[in-house]
Amino acid sequence: MALDLPTPDTPLKIGTRGSPLALAQAYETRQRLSDAFDLPETAFEIVVITTTGDRVLDRPLKEIGGKGLFTREIEEDMLAGRIDIAVHSTKDMPVDQPEGLILDTFLPREDVRDGFISHDVSSIADLAEGETVGTSSLRRRAQLLYRRPDLNVVDFRGNVQTRLKKLEDGVARCTFLAMAGLRRLEMTDLPVTPIDPGDMLPAVAQGTIGIERRISDTRAAEMLASIHDTTTGHRLACERAYLAALDGSCETPIAGLAEIDGGTVQFRGEILRTDGSEAIADADTAPLEDAADLGRAVAARLRSRAPADFFDWQVKAEA
Repeated sequence: MALDLPTPDTPLKIGTRGSPLALAQAYETRQRLSDAFDLPETAFEIVVITTTGDRVLDRPLKEIGGKGLFTREIEEDMLAGRIDIAVHSTKDMPVDQPEGLILDTFLPREDVRDGFISHDVSSIADLAEGETVGTSSLRRRAQLLYRRPDLNVVDFRGNVQTRLKKLEDGVARCTFLAMAGLRRLEMTDLPVTPIDPGDMLPAVAQGTIGIERRISDTRAAEMLASIHDTTTGHRLACERAYLAALDGSCETPIAGLAEIDGGTVQFRGEILRTDGSEAIADADTAPLEDAADLGRAVAARLRSRAPADFFDWQVKAEA
């Protein structure tokens, strides 16, 4: 049976958040689908959905609920049939999707590195003692304080443009942004220094666009299969299995990066106390077909080495 392709009169509806970066990711998805099926852009409709995480900017994420803050409203609209697919920054995605939804399409991964941004200095090492650094990421905060406990870290909530404005206003001497986001926004004129993953291991799935759909939507499944990047899928199978085994959320500083060399997956993982006072790391390799098992194995070893009060969620579970 021929695939029932969307048309300008009956477009495929693509749900997304409304930030410039989220829209850039939705436009990339639209372009890839358009090219794959030789369809005009008008056969796709971009539907902007405001999430709780977009609305509440005056409090840290851990105070208002975790990763679902950037996905809940979008997923509700998809389950209700108001959109057909949803485009996400995969690092914002919980490891479990609501019943009836699946995240199984990933576009080719961009630069995984964090970028150090400052108008005055070029690296963390160049910061003076007690300097103020802005970041909303618990992972970056913990990694930074582990290496430089003398620094003053302040919360920087908001999209890329908002955080850069805070930097311009002198709220902090420097901040961090994902290199992938800067590349997708074509922001090539910023004073940014990429940080080697060996110095700051990135967030799980950093640099990856993930596309979510209804499990029952066979048309979306077939269309998305044409733009899925298999290599990125293997890498995220490892990383997201690792995250799931650690019960990871925005409340726990967790980093992890899988890389593929031929038929082998190489994985590094790191967990930290939220105040940066302790970090535990591990690394291992496995055959490509065992990528998810590798992630779970590294997670198990990290958990076995962590004191009982290491994670915030462990403290809460005992309370």
